Amino acid sequence: MNLAVFVDTSALYALLDADDAGHHEAAERWRHGMSGGETFVCHNYILVETSALVQRHLGMEAVKDFEESIVPVLRVVWIDREIHEAALAALLAVGKRTLSLVDCVSLEVMRRAGIRTALSLDPHLC
Repeated sequence: MNLAVFVDTSALYALLDADDAGHHEAAERWRHGMSGGETFVCHNYILVETSALVQRHLGMEAVKDFEESIVPVLRVVWIDREIHEAALAALLAVGKRTLSLVDCVSLEVMRRAGIRTALSLDPHLC
């Protein structure tokens, strides 16, 4: 059975930006996971967040590369109202400005799927 690994925006962005401080780490972990048959999991909020960040900082060609080279490899969980509301409740309960709704959705998806490993440069998910 292959390992499910949650992948977040920080790692996806670092994969696409060779100048990002985390690029080498993210690229090495991605290659290792791909060759080891790991399943990379994310959710649709991550796709939106990553696309917006990549478009703003790296341009449309990088968005195209993301959509054609990386997204097809991901197992995407589509967020429904129940997950969104659970994540929002967690965000409001924690009450920290440094924790985002997308982070809380990620943690909720990981919890529900039993995923304990993340490819992330975000300290909330590591």
